[in-house]
Amino acid sequence: MAYTLSKSFHIPIIVFLLLEGIIAGPEILNMLDPNVFGDGLTVIVSLSVAIIVFDGGLHIDLRHIRTVQQSVLRLISVGVLITFILTTFVTHVLLGVPLALAALFGALISATGPTVITPMVKQVRPNHKVSKVLELEGVLNDAGSVILAALIFEWIVSQLSGFEVVSFIIFRIFIGVLFGVSSGFLLSRFLSMESLISDQTTRIVTITMVLATFVIAEIFGNESGIMAVAIFGIYVGSSNVPNKPVIKEFKADIVIILLSFIFLILASMLRFEDVANIGFKGFAIVFLLMFFIRPIAVFISTFKSKLSLNDKLFISFTGPRGIVPASIATYFTIKLNNMGIIGGEFLVGLVFLAVIITVVTTGFLSKRVAKFLGVIPMEILVIGGGEVGAILAERFEKRGENVIVVDSSEENCSKLIKSDIRAIHGDAEDVKVLKEAGIENAKYVVATTDQDNTNLLVAQIAKTKFGFKEDQIVARVNNIENLHAFWDLGIRSMSPAMTTALVLDNMVGRPHMFSMCEVGEGADILEVRVSNPKVSGKSIKELKLPENSLLLMVRRGEQSFIANGNIVLEYDDIVTVIGEGGAAQQISQMFER
Repeated sequence: MAYTLSKSFHIPIIVFLLLEGIIAGPEILNMLDPNVFGDGLTVIVSLSVAIIVFDGGLHIDLRHIRTVQQSVLRLISVGVLITFILTTFVTHVLLGVPLALAALFGALISATGPTVITPMVKQVRPNHKVSKVLELEGVLNDAGSVILAALIFEWIVSQLSGFEVVSFIIFRIFIGVLFGVSSGFLLSRFLSMESLISDQTTRIVTITMVLATFVIAEIFGNESGIMAVAIFGIYVGSSNVPNKPVIKEFKADIVIILLSFIFLILASMLRFEDVANIGFKGFAIVFLLMFFIRPIAVFISTFKSKLSLNDKLFISFTGPRGIVPASIATYFTIKLNNMGIIGGEFLVGLVFLAVIITVVTTGFLSKRVAKFLGVIPMEILVIGGGEVGAILAERFEKRGENVIVVDSSEENCSKLIKSDIRAIHGDAEDVKVLKEAGIENAKYVVATTDQDNTNLLVAQIAKTKFGFKEDQIVARVNNIENLHAFWDLGIRSMSPAMTTALVLDNMVGRPHMFSMCEVGEGADILEVRVSNPKVSGKSIKELKLPENSLLLMVRRGEQSFIANGNIVLEYDDIVTVIGEGGAAQQISQMFER
């Protein structure tokens, strides 16, 4: 049911799982009672969270996010600290609860959740920088939040001293990193014996090591298991581990099942009475967290970063709290009740209120907000990372598009990665490799290899297997004799040799006709749709266009016009622009709303 609704309304499935859990729970239909699990519920939730967090880390490749690492590090340190302090203060002042209990809530809710962020990013698909900031923040700050919450909890029940606080944090971070890196190294070494390892063995060994890493880390350093599996996942995701696609595919299936189960169970634990006792002040705290505290933490943490204003605004909006605070709050409440300490019901009620409101708000509005802020670029898959493919990928990146390159050469992939361009090492003729590169979400496929057979086959796979239309596929043809083979199959293609000859032919004796070919590698030729009301209705000569730019053509419906100063632009016109040094991009921002 939840999956059908999610696909129909294009809203993250977690929203519907929460609603289903509340409806099926004891408060409404009483079809689902979490008490039947007894004490085993905490164990089930903990192990499930471990697998989910590992899966989140598995999708992060540190080699691809060098440009956002500083922002992420500040978000999981400075950002978490700011969120913790402000949330604690607001909760203590508005609700008048003891400072220790307010601090426990502030610690639990200071992190975003990978259980919500990961599926949301996959569905919304914001630009590469934004998605990696959100994903990496969600995976890492969940672990930091758990350690911080455990520290506050220990302070409440055992009154830790100043030195004990410092040693508590350092020791648990050390345990998490130690076991996470060790597990990643051992799994990599084990899977490197490819001749002895089958797909089934890979799945069994991986899931066993994830659970073992979590349990052992918890034994050595209580509340450090989440960090251990997060580091474990990132280690595997950032290394060239054999059978990684098998691990990712298997984990994706398990995570869907676990997410469904856990969100249903935890949502069914919500008691309307606990929320009612908190009152409207609880809603006020959550909205302050979303629209005041979160933006402050994001903008301070990303100060002087390469993220644009719209990137920061979208990251500020996207701060859902996930399954970890809900499960840990339940765990702490059980312990507090057993110790006779009052406040557990308040903690669960406020945490669940924050989780539900932030998840539902993000789930319903994230796609719309992303479109409004313009952080959803085109997805472009480039086949071939040689000279042509690399230059093309760099130009797409500068345009702000999401681009990924597939190449069979490790050397080419390494060069691309050093230039902060995502690259997949593998055979582009393999459907599994294309899926790993994200062809199912791509809007365009560009085949640029120096092998016509490869370019033709990839184009055919894109058309027949993944349903790409003719205008979504572009191919390079190295041998002029093969041009008609591509054209006969309806594949848009060009021959570098033929194109070069035509341009040179026209430049000889007609230097002015093709002078735009000499504008240099810093130039851009863009097609821009007029959607800004301030531009629509004005003539071209009324516009203050940047220097080193020129409007070439205006396309209106089926008609095209050579641009001149008297043409009045209309809404939805397509304008072809050429410019140097970012001038074309400035016009694009001027014309688009």
